[in-house]
Amino acid sequence: MSRTPHTAPDGAQISTFTLTFRIVSIAFFTFVCYLAIGLPLAVLPGYVHDQLGYGSVLAGLAISVQYAATLLSRSHAGRMADTVGPKQTVVIGMAACAASGVFLLLAYAFERSAWLSLATIIASRLALGFGESWVGTGSATWAIARVGPLHTARVISWNGICTYGGLALGAPLGVYLEKEWSMGALGGAVLLLGLAGLGLAMSRAAVAIVGGHRMAFKSVVLRVFPHGMALGLGSVGFGTLAAFVALYYASASWDGAAHALSAFGCAFIGVRLLFAGTITRFGGFRVAQVSFLVEAAGLLLLWLAPNPGAALLGAALTGCGFALVFPAIGVEAVARVPAGSRGAALGAYSAFLDLALGITGPIAGYISGGFGYPAIFLAAAMAVLAGFRIAFGLQRHAVREAAAPSRA
Repeated sequence: MSRTPHTAPDGAQISTFTLTFRIVSIAFFTFVCYLAIGLPLAVLPGYVHDQLGYGSVLAGLAISVQYAATLLSRSHAGRMADTVGPKQTVVIGMAACAASGVFLLLAYAFERSAWLSLATIIASRLALGFGESWVGTGSATWAIARVGPLHTARVISWNGICTYGGLALGAPLGVYLEKEWSMGALGGAVLLLGLAGLGLAMSRAAVAIVGGHRMAFKSVVLRVFPHGMALGLGSVGFGTLAAFVALYYASASWDGAAHALSAFGCAFIGVRLLFAGTITRFGGFRVAQVSFLVEAAGLLLLWLAPNPGAALLGAALTGCGFALVFPAIGVEAVARVPAGSRGAALGAYSAFLDLALGITGPIAGYISGGFGYPAIFLAAAMAVLAGFRIAFGLQRHAVREAAAPSRA
């Protein structure tokens, strides 16, 4: 496999190994960022609910507010990656991740004052959300510039592997740090990760800024809107799992909530590694439709799970389904804009994921209050099936567009 030739942006022939190394060396910044995100992910809902004494809605909000910050900063991250450069975008994002760690340390210091501790937790999540958008958008744009737009699907796939690899490793590690030491240890770990990523990004060479026509961001959003809607609906399953799996397990008197997140992440990575090539072979929309159905099946299993083993299997199946949703639809979305607006398109498209994750926590918290925690996974499955319907419609529209010139 390593001898298969690929064309680099400068026209040179490179092996699959070299191509992958170029991508992974930049996607590594995404891994560092999401490792920082994963560390407090399985700890904060229980900490806000049990230690600070707030309800499930605020526990969900403590997670979801991060995605609101990511959503609001996506457009700025995309424009900066296109106009100033992806390296600078990643550097700023890593600095924000480090700031998030500082706020987590303050939350631990203010633990005796519940409202002040919650306020600093929210500030930490806002900083982390800002860092997520800038690192995620910047690293993807940076990698595409290094290997060329023909390999966009590979870049998005590896970026996602690093994303959920960081979450899968970070969740149980965060539980361990908080259990063996304290919430302060989590803050210190996030701070160190942000500083390490910042130093590494500053030491890497920048890439040339892509010239040519750039669309207004509003036009980019309109161009990728249906693709983003499908992504957003498909992301509800992950948002529900991330925000409420700990409380779901606790309500059923089960252990191992962090392992459910790890099962999701490991299944996600496995599917990305083994089946990412199906996007090029069968087309993004077809792959997305199969992915939506598998994800919905996993969520339904979580809804009906009679024991933690079944719930673990449901989480893994959800990860299998969600794995290719982002790159499958993302390749189709990015192809609809000029090269000079690639960063803006990635930012706009990703913003729908942020929006979905931002509203999932409070809505799922409300549903759990009236119908119990299992019901939130049924609701998530229904949202994912709505995403399937949009992907099906987009595929039919693409087929009609492709057939139109031949008829003419």
